[in-house]
Amino acid sequence: MSLYADYLNEIDTRKTEGLNPKPIEDGALVKEIVSQIKDLGNEHREDSLKFFIYNTLPGTTSAAGEKAKFLKEIVLGSSVVEEIPPRFAFELLSHMKGGPSVEVLLDLALGDNPAIARDAAEVLKTQVFLYEVDTDRLKAAYSDGNEIARDILESYAKAEFFTNLPDIDEEIKVVTYIAAEGDISTDLLSPGNQAHSRSDRELHGKCLISPEAQAEIRALQEQHPDKVVMLIAEKGTMGVGSSRMSGVNNVALWTGKQASPYVPFVNFAPIVAGTNGISPIFLTTVGVTGGIGIDLKNWVKKLDEDGNPILNNDGNPVLEQKYSVETGTVLTINTKDKKLYNEAGDEELVEVSSSFTPQKLEFIKAGGSYAIVFGKKLQSVACETLGIELKSAFAPSKEISHEGQGLTAVEKIFNKNAVGVKEGTVLHAGSDVRVKVNIVGSQDTTGLMTSQELEAMAATVLSPTVDGAYQSGCHTASVWDLKAQANTPKLMSFMHRFGLITARDPKGVYHSMTDVIHKVLNDITVDDWAIIIGGDSHTRMSKGVAFGADSGTVALALATGEATMPVPESVKVTFKGSMADHMDFRDVVHATQAQMLKQFGDNVFQGRIIEVHIGTLLADQAFTFTDWTAEMKAKASICISEPEVLIESLEIAKSRIQIMIDKGMDNDNQMLQGLIDIADKRIAEIRSGDKPALAPDTNARYFAEVVVDLDQIDEPMIADPDVNNADVSKRYTHDTIRPISYYRAEKKVDLGFVGSCMVHKGDVKIVAQMLRNLESSHGSVEFKAPLVVAAPTYNIIDELKEEGDWAVLQKYSGFEFDDSSPKHVARTEYENVLYLERPGCNLCMGNQEKAAKGDTVLATSTRLFKGRVVEDASDKKGESLLASTPVVVLSAILGRTPTVEEYKTAVEGIDLTKFAPPLQKPAATRSAHF
Repeated sequence: MSLYADYLNEIDTRKTEGLNPKPIEDGALVKEIVSQIKDLGNEHREDSLKFFIYNTLPGTTSAAGEKAKFLKEIVLGSSVVEEIPPRFAFELLSHMKGGPSVEVLLDLALGDNPAIARDAAEVLKTQVFLYEVDTDRLKAAYSDGNEIARDILESYAKAEFFTNLPDIDEEIKVVTYIAAEGDISTDLLSPGNQAHSRSDRELHGKCLISPEAQAEIRALQEQHPDKVVMLIAEKGTMGVGSSRMSGVNNVALWTGKQASPYVPFVNFAPIVAGTNGISPIFLTTVGVTGGIGIDLKNWVKKLDEDGNPILNNDGNPVLEQKYSVETGTVLTINTKDKKLYNEAGDEELVEVSSSFTPQKLEFIKAGGSYAIVFGKKLQSVACETLGIELKSAFAPSKEISHEGQGLTAVEKIFNKNAVGVKEGTVLHAGSDVRVKVNIVGSQDTTGLMTSQELEAMAATVLSPTVDGAYQSGCHTASVWDLKAQANTPKLMSFMHRFGLITARDPKGVYHSMTDVIHKVLNDITVDDWAIIIGGDSHTRMSKGVAFGADSGTVALALATGEATMPVPESVKVTFKGSMADHMDFRDVVHATQAQMLKQFGDNVFQGRIIEVHIGTLLADQAFTFTDWTAEMKAKASICISEPEVLIESLEIAKSRIQIMIDKGMDNDNQMLQGLIDIADKRIAEIRSGDKPALAPDTNARYFAEVVVDLDQIDEPMIADPDVNNADVSKRYTHDTIRPISYYRAEKKVDLGFVGSCMVHKGDVKIVAQMLRNLESSHGSVEFKAPLVVAAPTYNIIDELKEEGDWAVLQKYSGFEFDDSSPKHVARTEYENVLYLERPGCNLCMGNQEKAAKGDTVLATSTRLFKGRVVEDASDKKGESLLASTPVVVLSAILGRTPTVEEYKTAVEGIDLTKFAPPLQKPAATRSAHF
């Protein structure tokens, strides 16, 4: 019983950490446990029963296979267990979700024993996670005249698995808990530096907010046992930054309901709220778990007698409180009236109908969105098999169409990819539909959760309708430590078997590729009409429309090739004027945010599509803009490209996909070759005019239009976390954009970082060009602060070596990554030298490498959240300021922010990333880095 002994040892170890036994996923261990249950005199029998009943993971885990097999023996009577009579065995099977359990239930329902068949049928009627292999068995039995099969199919045709569920409570009493003031990043709910533990739900739950906050939540629950704790972002938005399924899981673990008494640490139905609502991608994740997201609107702008906002000394609107939600306040959510009331229910505080749309009500009733997706499909299959008209038990897709109104770019993409919509129907913003997903990406710190979700929904193979799917290794690329060694190979093996292209080869044939996931997805997106779903908030491609998603939505897209979502409104962004020679395109990106806020006062990008008319930039460089739109709180973005630019970008994508093929990364289905074929087809369509490059209609309707004046951008811009702002709600947002002169060359910089998904090959060349210039003028270069450089991809490094730039970087490097001898320990101290790190996320992710506590970091990254790139020291707050590559490099050399004059001198003659509005079409609208 070696496996069981090992399990007991693990239990003892976890006890010392205050943890319960880890849920079992290994079938071999369950086999030993079953053997001990059968042995009536076994000393471990009692504990084995508990582990078998309450601690074995469901779905398609090998453990679930062994559990289902033994339960089948009990039902058939070939094994007798006093503690698990047949009726209880059926109950356990009903909680196992699918895969082996459904196979067993079908065996029993279609078997020779009529009484057992009827009991099995009643359980099957409650199940929704059936795949073609399962429904094909029912179809075949029905064709053979099996009455049990007919009975099951008739139940499915009525969707009794959904309609028989209890209705949601009309009133939900909540007690408030303010998690923080200002925007709450999902890092607060699930810190990036704890990413390694995400698949161990109980362990990961211990990182929610803080131990003190957890104790306060428990105290509220003891005081209010009949109420649900509602986590609140006071004066801010809840869940900005990323989808972070682990964050929702943590909130549910502490405040939600247990999904099944037989599955530990899987909770659902959390309730979260924010003064400014919930971040769009986080709200999707809340829906996955059947939770509720509330837009409180409890603070509003104070107006003068003319109705204009009153501003404070900083030029920000003064807010006044409509009603209090301080911790411990009891409120009433009325799901019928769709309003939030006071405790007594006699004073309306705010209308919350957006939280209870017909679709969201279904998610809440079913305990999550998966059950609805699979339920709709199951009802359709049953009706088709029985030859009867489908009378959907679910809310119809919301279809909004405005006669005579043109389509925005995202509306065109959704209309092209819509599933289950009557031919000829034109969908505008506000519609809520199923859509085909073309490209899916899974990243490595959420991948194990995605694999768990796939197992839980009994999926075993990638949907054949998905054009491309990729599993990255970039978020754990920096340090090959024990955590990475334990998690990464297991993840890559699972995803390889499932049908994805994987960064690491489970067979060890090709060299591991730790390229940043967004860069790879940007390359394998070879159709500007595509829909992309990725397990990271920065899944925002410069071709097609991409949505960052939680690990569960990624799993659903992998398993079904579909997603369900509303068609968002769009904000059109165009440009006028011209870029000054000394400016970099990153400054245009920052200026877009600043000018938008100045024009509108409020963030009109939040929750919407940014349709950016950026036509003259290649996909790599345009990605700098689309990537940043995650920080603009946009739902997604779309680049409108000039046809020839799009063709050139597709040709570059083809060449990079071919490199992946040449490395041996293609799979048995030749997915990568298929993507090249799609790119060739798309290029031919654009050239022939059969299907032009994606562009909106001239009479499309937008929520707002932002015109960015390039002439106004005369000095580099920095996104500042403003960590000492007296108003807590203004800290760590991406809305504080300052010109470099604001710092008067006095801001000390402790570390510079050029890397993350925001940089492209041109950025790394800029580093080399600046070093050449400084060497030429000063004889040598001396760094007064460390400079960390992490190229996004290996391809970039290969090209830099060929072009001579890598040798310049090597000359000044005090460290260069070595794949044959990777780092096993994260760096904690830095010298004032250049560090050439392995391609990947590096400091931006914050789960492995970090700056020293309390440092001021100037980075090309996207993340300025508290504790992400740098943590606070006891005497000083850590700061992560974001800027262009030349600003970061010069600041590391100077040890401070430069003056405008110092900056202009340093970049003179350097080929910065340039941009000009499409209509001007000057001779050199793109930097020549490709």
